[in-house]
Amino acid sequence: MTITVYSKPFCSQCERTKNMLNLKRIPYVEVDVTEDQAAYDKVKNFWGFNQVPVVDTGDDVWSGFRPERIEQIETDGS
Repeated sequence: MTITVYSKPFCSQCERTKNMLNLKRIPYVEVDVTEDQAAYDKVKNFWGFNQVPVVDTGDDVWSGFRPERIEQIETDGS
């Protein structure tokens, strides 16, 4: 499973999300939506989210700092 975190600089929720993933030793790929127009379009136009971070686990996609969702990734054994 590849987890992607769509983020932007100076985003406290993005930092909290990445910190929790790091603490749980859950690997992820980070994509900066301010530098990647295709990623921005995907977050905004395809998924319809207006805030980052957006986390894509392959099975689920959510926006914002959602510790309960991060815990679920670990619970699933993914």
